[in-house]
Amino acid sequence: MGCPGAGKGTQSAKLKETWGLKHISTGDVLRGEMAAGTQIGKQVAALINHGNLVPDELMIAMLENIIASTDQGIILDGFPRTVAQAQALDAMMSRLGREISAVVMIDLPEAEVVKRLSTRRLCKKCGKPAATTTQPTCECGGELYVRADDAPESVKHRLEVYRAQTLPVKNFYANSGKYVEINGNQTPQQVFEDICKVLKKVK
Repeated sequence: MGCPGAGKGTQSAKLKETWGLKHISTGDVLRGEMAAGTQIGKQVAALINHGNLVPDELMIAMLENIIASTDQGIILDGFPRTVAQAQALDAMMSRLGREISAVVMIDLPEAEVVKRLSTRRLCKKCGKPAATTTQPTCECGGELYVRADDAPESVKHRLEVYRAQTLPVKNFYANSGKYVEINGNQTPQQVFEDICKVLKKVK
């Protein structure tokens, strides 16, 4: 978990490679639906591009299909984002005979969030963020672009949504014995090492 720009995708990719986990990014799932032009994709395009949240029942249905299809350990990246989603996730995991072993919050000051997202460019080919703010193309050769919801006005709205709807999830998990906060205002490698310490305790 973490606010927009906290590095959830970056850390999930590193954890996937190091720990052999299946990475499920709700943002990637939804953007894939939009890119494919599916009915679901058309329904959520306007919501995502304006920084709003997708209806819970839609998100849970898509996630359950993915989780039920694998026995791998899973990283849920950016989900749940509301208390209702957290409750629905618990019910879904129970139905599937699985459980959540750790809830990791990457904590980042809002000023750093705005700074990161306003300069972030993603690759149209591989989806990864550019390593620097000056490189003309991605390392894979793909074209770089700025997501519509990374524009300054959308970032501010996304943070408002985050404060109102996602931070209560922190309280939902705070007393579960599984919740851990990681300082996100470090180098990506330092954040990764801190998350690995958490996972080693619950493995």
